[in-house]
Amino acid sequence: MKLKTLTALALAATLQTGAALADDTIKFGAIATLEGPFAVLGQEGIRGVELAIEEFGGEVAGKKIELMVGSSNAQPDTAVAAARKLVEQDGAQIVIGPLSGSEGLAIKDYSKTQPQASFLNGGSAAQDTTLRDPSENFFRWNPDGAQWVAGLGEYTFKEKGYRNIAIVAEDYSFPYTLVFGFMKPYCELGGKVAERFWVPLGTKDYSSVIASIPDDIDAILVTLGGSDAINFLSQYQQAGGEKPMVAGSITVDQSVLSSKGRSKDYLIGTPTSSPVADTNTAKEWTDFVSAYQAKFPEGLPTPSLFAQEYYVSTKAALLALQEVDGDLSDQQKAFRAALSDLTFLTPAGERHLDENRQVVTDIFLSEIRPGEDGGLVSELISVIPQVNQTLGDDRETFLAYGPVGRDNPECK
Repeated sequence: MKLKTLTALALAATLQTGAALADDTIKFGAIATLEGPFAVLGQEGIRGVELAIEEFGGEVAGKKIELMVGSSNAQPDTAVAAARKLVEQDGAQIVIGPLSGSEGLAIKDYSKTQPQASFLNGGSAAQDTTLRDPSENFFRWNPDGAQWVAGLGEYTFKEKGYRNIAIVAEDYSFPYTLVFGFMKPYCELGGKVAERFWVPLGTKDYSSVIASIPDDIDAILVTLGGSDAINFLSQYQQAGGEKPMVAGSITVDQSVLSSKGRSKDYLIGTPTSSPVADTNTAKEWTDFVSAYQAKFPEGLPTPSLFAQEYYVSTKAALLALQEVDGDLSDQQKAFRAALSDLTFLTPAGERHLDENRQVVTDIFLSEIRPGEDGGLVSELISVIPQVNQTLGDDRETFLAYGPVGRDNPECK
C-alpha cells in the first residue's frame, strides 16, 4: 500500500475517532464574575453549575458533560470576551451566564451572532435582556430585578410605614430594573422618594453619599451588592447613620450577611424580597441547601441567590437535553423547543418560561433576623406566587412605562 494511502487512512481514522468523542460529549461553558466587586457572587454561581452537573452524575443522555469556565468582572466587554473564547475557540454548545445586569444585555446581543449555540442566563437581571428585542437562543430561567422585589414596595409602605425614602444604588442596568420594581407600587400607594444616589460599580468611598442623605427621610432603599454593599454598610454605621434600611435582594444575600463586621444589629428587621429565603421550609429548598453544604463546606452558610440561579439554569439545560436524548442537531432546534416548554420544580418552587423565554416564578418576602448559629438570615414572611416579568400588567400596558433608567419611573 502506498504511503499516501496509508496516511489518508490514518487521517480518516483519526477524524472518525475525534467525531466519536465529540458525539459522546456535550460542552458547557459557564461565565461568572470571578474578578471585581462581585467575585464572591461569581464563585457562588460556579458552585451552582457544578452542583447541577453533579446531580446528573456528570452526564446526560449517555453523554459526558464537559464544563469550561470563563471569568468576567461585571463589565460587558469582559463577559463578551469570555463568551467568545468559550464558544468560538473552545466549542461550547451551551453557555450558562453571565451574572451582572449589563453583562446580560451584551451577551444577549452576542448570542444573536452565534445561532449554533444556546445561552442560558446565569444571574444577570436587567429588564431589557428579555423584555425588549429578545434573542431566540437566549433563555432566562431567573427573574429580572423588578421581579426580584415583588411585594417589597407594598410591604415597605403598608407594613413598615415608610412614606419617604432615599435610594442608594449602583449606576447601571440591573439596579435601574430593581429600583423600578420597588418604586412602581411604592409610589402608586403614595410613597415619596426624596433623593436617588447612583454610584459607580466598585465604589469604595461612600462618604459624600452618606453626608448627602436627607435627615427627614424614613428609610434608605439600598440595592448595592458584593463588596459595594459591605463597604456602604460599614461606612454608614461608622458615620453614625441610624435610618432603617430596605434592601434589594443582592444587598442582604448570604454573601453579605455572612461577612464579618458591625452590621448585624443594624440589619435586623430590614425587609427584602428575593428569589430565595434562608428559612424557606419547602423540601426543594432544604434539599438544595443540604446538597450545597455537603459539596461546598467552605461555602456560605446557605446558598446565595446566585448559587441557586446558576443551578436552576444548568438543571433546566440538563432536563431539556434529557428530554431530547442529547440531540443538538439542526442548530439545537429540538433542544430549544424542549427548553421553552419546560416546567419543573426548583429550590424556589415551580418555574416556566414566557413567550420571551423569561421565567415566571415565586418570590419570597422576608425580613432579616438572627439565625440559630449567631449569624443573620432572611426569615420568610410570605410567598408572592408566580410573578411574571410585567408584574401582573398586560404586556402592552407594561411596555408603555418605557425602558428603565435613572429617572424612570418618576414618583408622582
